[in-house]
Amino acid sequence: MSVNPNEKPEPGGEEPKPPDAPQAPPAREVPAELPAAVPVPPSAESGESAPEGAVPSPEAPGGTGGGPDGRRRLADALWPPRVTRAQLVVALLLACLGFGLAIQVSSTSEGSALRGARQEDLVRILDELDDRTQRLEDEKARLEKQRSELESSSDQAEEARRQTQEKERQLGILAGTVAAEGPGITLTVTDPVGAVESDMLLDAIQELRAAGAEAIQVDGVRVVANTYFTGGGEDMRIDGTQVTAPYVFKVIGKPEDLEPALNIPGGVVQTLEKEQATATVERSAKIVVDALRPAKRPDYARSSSP
Repeated sequence: MSVNPNEKPEPGGEEPKPPDAPQAPPAREVPAELPAAVPVPPSAESGESAPEGAVPSPEAPGGTGGGPDGRRRLADALWPPRVTRAQLVVALLLACLGFGLAIQVSSTSEGSALRGARQEDLVRILDELDDRTQRLEDEKARLEKQRSELESSSDQAEEARRQTQEKERQLGILAGTVAAEGPGITLTVTDPVGAVESDMLLDAIQELRAAGAEAIQVDGVRVVANTYFTGGGEDMRIDGTQVTAPYVFKVIGKPEDLEPALNIPGGVVQTLEKEQATATVERSAKIVVDALRPAKRPDYARSSSP
């Protein structure tokens, strides 16, 4: 119901109350003292208004976020490096350990050829070593027998003469001045592409000598202690004499020792096969080595025996 302000209230009636006036907000308390200085954000210096309610970070002066300063502190902590005595000792021990491991790997890699060999090849190598040991034992027994015969013979002069002649015959075979025959093998090396070099034939000679070969002949040339190989392919020469493929080796010795020596892993046969050459070995009960070398009289050496 609306009330007219010009109307007077009736006697005995209650005066109408005026409408409630809006109340003023309470006054804010102002601190007695203001801080001496308030940091001004960069946005205020550049004329840009800072967002309402934004407060600069106390950890990053100037409100930059602390990125460059944090990276600089990290760089100062890492460089220059601060190395202690304990760290130097640990580094030295690790270096020694790495050096030892490198030596161990290097030494074990040298036997990789035998490590990758088949069981049959390893057995053949062991048999060859046993045969070489047996040959040395036989030679020792033979020399001891000769000594005992000389000591027990009634006619020591005759026995000494007989042994001297036997020794001369053996030395003649080794020197290539006399012919020889006996059991052995025939090694034939074919070279269709001309890839066989002189060092390959020399390796074959060395393997045969190590296996107990007593007399060797290659294409009509007697092989002795001072034999040398030169050239290769179509110009292969032995002691200056030209030889051509196929190269035929006639070798006197124990066939059971000679053939395995050529077929060991990484040996002569496998090396020649890598060069597209072929090597065939044939055992025989009688091999004749009849190529001779002239006996040369030494110029300066003389016998020291009376």
